[in-house]
Amino acid sequence: MERRQQRRLRLERHGLLSRKFSPKLRVFTSRKFFRSLLIVLAFIAILPPIYFHLRLRTFQKMQSQKCSWLRSIPLVCAHGGDSSKAFPNTMEAYQIALDSQADCIEIDVSRSSDGVLFALHDRDLQRITGNNNSKVSYLSSKEIKELDAVHQLKLEHHDLTVPTLEDALKLISGSVRQVILDAKVGPPLYEREFAKDLLSVLGKKMKKFISTSSVGPTD
Repeated sequence: MERRQQRRLRLERHGLLSRKFSPKLRVFTSRKFFRSLLIVLAFIAILPPIYFHLRLRTFQKMQSQKCSWLRSIPLVCAHGGDSSKAFPNTMEAYQIALDSQADCIEIDVSRSSDGVLFALHDRDLQRITGNNNSKVSYLSSKEIKELDAVHQLKLEHHDLTVPTLEDALKLISGSVRQVILDAKVGPPLYEREFAKDLLSVLGKKMKKFISTSSVGPTD
C-alpha cells in the first residue's frame, strides 16, 4: 500500500499522472471558446433577417402574380349596357354605355321559339311582364317585339324596345374594344340550333365588318 502511494507521488511530481492546466493553455482554450461563441451568436443574429427577407420576396412574388392586372388599365365592361340609367339590354342602355366610353359591352343572348336571337335575359323578360315564369324561348319573335307596346307604361322612364342580336351588334360592335355574348341556353327543344344561329349572325356581322374595313382609297 505504501509502495503504491510512493509511486503515485513520484508520478505526480514528474507530471505523468495529472497535470494542472498551465496559464498559456487556459488562455488558448478561452480564446477558442470565445471565438466559437461569437460565430454561433453571429449566425443566430443573421438567421432571422435572412428568413424574413426570403419570406418577403415570396410574398411579393405571389402578390405580383395576383395583382398583375394593376399594371395595365382595367377593361371596363358594361353588362347589358348601362343598366343603372336604362333598362338592361335595350338600345338606350347600350347607347348610354357607349357615351360613357365603356371599353366592353356584354350582351345577353336568348333565342325565341321561332329561332330569332334577341338581346334579352329571362330575368329582364320577367321584370317586363311581371310573370316570374316567363321564358324568352317560350315566346315567338312577334310576341317579343310587342312587349314594349304592351308593357311600356309599367316602366315609363325606360325604353323597353327589345333589340335583336343583329341590331345590338350593329350599334355597338364598331365602338368598343370588346363585345361579350352571354348565350342563355333554354329548353333543349328550342336550343338545338342556338349555336348554329349564333354563328350565322356573327358570320354576317364579320363579313360586313371585313368588307367595310377593306374599302380604302383607290388610285
